[in-house]
Order: sequence, then structure tokens, then C-alpha cells
Amino acid sequence: MPIPTVRLRAPCDTDVEARMIHPPSPEILRMYGYTGKFAGATSRRAAEQWLQQIRESDWGQVIEVDGRLAGQVRLHDLNREDRRARLAIGLVAEAFLGRGIGRAAIALALEQAFGEMGLHRVDLRVLAFNARAIRCYEAAGFRREGVERETVLMDGVWQDDVIMSILEGEYRTCKHADEA
Repeated sequence: MPIPTVRLRAPCDTDVEARMIHPPSPEILRMYGYTGKFAGATSRRAAEQWLQQIRESDWGQVIEVDGRLAGQVRLHDLNREDRRARLAIGLVAEAFLGRGIGRAAIALALEQAFGEMGLHRVDLRVLAFNARAIRCYEAAGFRREGVERETVLMDGVWQDDVIMSILEGEYRTCKHADEA
């Protein structure tokens, strides 16, 4: 399967309609820790809230794949004094999973973080059972720092969060290795 063309762009009002096309996936929602009843279609209100969350982030972008809305990536909890932020990413449909889209979007976000934004550290939290996301983050250069135990109660079972980060020097080393 060819690698799709991934780009990041600012969110716009038409993203609400594009987001409504993709019903929430039970698998994707579970990876975020959501265990509520699966609702079916994405409502206009939910799509508007999704777009507002991107806009309210310190740095939020829509992920486009071959010209179609595929998700969002954000750098939030920005601390300019310590030059750090937290990464969050989400794809909107299972059809976008396993195609290298997340890794490409993360690479673009890290380019912004360690370039124009001048950050020193980017970290993230991921549910420990989300092996697909952990592999993606590791492939992008993130390292595991530790585990925050029993942070989310899902269907009566406590789940752990894995804390991961990448430092500017690691990013530069990883980027040069990829270019070689």
C-alpha cells in the first residue's frame, strides 16, 4: 500500500461537516479510555466540540490525508519557561490506522515543536494497553519514562498510563538518522 500524503493545516469551519462523516469508532474511542455506550453517528455538537478543542490548544492542527480530514494533532499544556508541551493525536476512523499516517503527523508536529516553537521536551500519556499507539510513538523517537498506575477506570478495571517523551537532542539525532 503506498504511503499517503499527510499534511497538517489550521482548522476551519468546514471541518465540522467533514468530521460528521466519520462515526465514532468503538475501537478508537476505547484507546482514549472511553467506555460509554457507542452512539453511532457523530453529532454536529460533538463535531463542533472536537473542532473547538483543536482551536483552543496552544498549537492545534487538522491532519489531512490525500486532501481528506483524517484527524487532529495538538501540542497543549505549553510551558514556555521550561520549553515543553504535551502531544495529543487522534485519527477519526479505523481506515486511517496502520498506514503510517499517525507517525507522519507526529513527525510534522515535532518539526514544529523543536523548530519554530523552540521546545526542549514533548511528552505524552498513553493507555498501557494501546500497543499500536505505543509502537507509533516509539517509531517517532519517543521513549518510555514510566508508568502512572491505575489512572483510568474502564469497565470496572483499572488501567495504567505510560508516560513517554522525546527531548530536542533525541529528536535531532533521530531525524539525522532517518535522513542518512
